[in-house]
Amino acid sequence: MLKIGPFHSLFPCVLVLLLIGCSPTSTSDKSGKKKSAPKSHLVAVQTVEPLPLGLNHERGGTLKARQTVRTFNQEEGRITELPYFEGDRVEQGDPIARLEDDLLKTELEKAIATARQMRINLKRQEGLAKRKAVSEDELARARTYLSVAEAEQKSMLQTRLSYTRIYAPFTGLVSARLVEPGDVVPRHTHLMTLINPNTLITRILVSDLLLPQLKLNDPVSVRIDGLGDKLFPGMIERIHPVLDEKTRMGTVEVALHPIPQGARSGQLCRVTLQTAKLDRITIPFNALQRDNKGEFIYRLDDQQLAQRQTVKSGLRITDRIEILEGLATGDQVITKGFLELQPGMKVEPVN
Repeated sequence: MLKIGPFHSLFPCVLVLLLIGCSPTSTSDKSGKKKSAPKSHLVAVQTVEPLPLGLNHERGGTLKARQTVRTFNQEEGRITELPYFEGDRVEQGDPIARLEDDLLKTELEKAIATARQMRINLKRQEGLAKRKAVSEDELARARTYLSVAEAEQKSMLQTRLSYTRIYAPFTGLVSARLVEPGDVVPRHTHLMTLINPNTLITRILVSDLLLPQLKLNDPVSVRIDGLGDKLFPGMIERIHPVLDEKTRMGTVEVALHPIPQGARSGQLCRVTLQTAKLDRITIPFNALQRDNKGEFIYRLDDQQLAQRQTVKSGLRITDRIEILEGLATGDQVITKGFLELQPGMKVEPVN
């Protein structure tokens, strides 16, 4: 009879334990394939905090003299004098154009002689009226003739004669000379243009979102391309009350104070507007999502779930965008990890 020693009796137990220890710990399906634990959806989040921000906005414009006058003639005739050329400086009251006036002078002399004769005739009629030699109607008629002659002399011919002399309305520069001496011009012909170089302004277009943040006399910086990169001080002088119906843009007039040396009407310039510092809620621009329902962001709730939140955006500030409605201080906004992200999905912040 074969005897089994202690070692041989322990062998089956050791074999069972080894088989149990080598069995897999991971679960498997009926096909025998292992199932891995689901991975968390990783996202980056940012806590919303309002910050005082003053925004800079650059707008392009063209310098223009606000005080610009185009001179026209009110009498027809031949140009006899036109002493100034483009770029010449004129003082207020200087004669800048003269038209031929010989015919008007002749007519004026005739009117003066007629008025003199009517005055003599009236005096004779008044003498006869004292002796009852003329009727009151004849005396009244003589007075009327004198009034008409004097009116034609003073009101018409003398005024028309003064129109043959054109004087500078202000001190400035000649910017355009459109006729030459010897030209015969009809009435209301554009002869020349005067500008006042001390009234340079530029008009820029500003969106209706920015207009409420601007006010008269706000300081601005102006860079004139033709004068290099130097910034010149300016101020908002006027804000037009009507917006363009198609673009929703308003016009803002900016004046230079003082006028820089070398600045000229027609130069390209760039105006930098700086709005007052206001508490603004901003988020990274790429955190703002859009679909056919409008603008929205993904917000992280207390259960670490991504929730869709409808928002209304405002101004873009470099790589961030202002949120006007839909967010409050302390909200956590998802800024990265949007691939396959769905509302209500469990996420894991990694920043």
